[in-house]
Amino acid sequence: MKSIIIPAYNEELRIKQVILDLMDEFPGQEIIVVCDGNDNSDSIVKSFSFRYPNIKLLSFGGRLGKGGALIQGFKVAEGEEICFVDADESVSTDDLKGMFHALHDVDGVIASRRLKESKILIMQPIKRRLASKAFNIFVRMLFGLPFKDTQCGAKVFKKDAIHDILDDLKTSGFEIDVEILWRLKKRGYRVIEYPITWKHSEGSKFRLSHSRGMFISLLRTRFNR
Repeated sequence: MKSIIIPAYNEELRIKQVILDLMDEFPGQEIIVVCDGNDNSDSIVKSFSFRYPNIKLLSFGGRLGKGGALIQGFKVAEGEEICFVDADESVSTDDLKGMFHALHDVDGVIASRRLKESKILIMQPIKRRLASKAFNIFVRMLFGLPFKDTQCGAKVFKKDAIHDILDDLKTSGFEIDVEILWRLKKRGYRVIEYPITWKHSEGSKFRLSHSRGMFISLLRTRFNR
């Protein structure tokens, strides 16, 4: 079985369509939505969970952050293959399906916008692109990760690999992607990048103002071990 985790912070405007698209592409597979906002997202997901036992809602009153939401999702995921994907649908379900297929020979597959085979339909604003490049340089230098794109919002892992590092995960924000990849690297797991067709989506919960906190959190993670 596959488990697909969606961190959903105030996603009431699009979470219904996200779930419908995933159900269509992955019928019967486990879909876990982690809600930690203050809008109507949890009620929408709850209506699905009443009708479909494979749809699970984790609802929290306090803000968990992307990292905190994923950790909670990892703890309850029952699938032997675990995916997490942003609610903005920048990565298509077709690409997710391809990523699951590519997982057979490795321990993790991460979506990448920067492979030569990747296609960008709608580009990010220039400030976001420059910040992303700077962040990637920082990650390569500090963590020795070989990846061209650590922050694209779709990743698939084998359950055994995630559970091997689950107790070590400390970060609660958008930097969780880097920490997961770094801890898997330290344990000797093999992770590859996967080319995707990607489009920038308005309504992203990430803001450039989050960057400073991400840098500080990653520095603490790297040197406090």
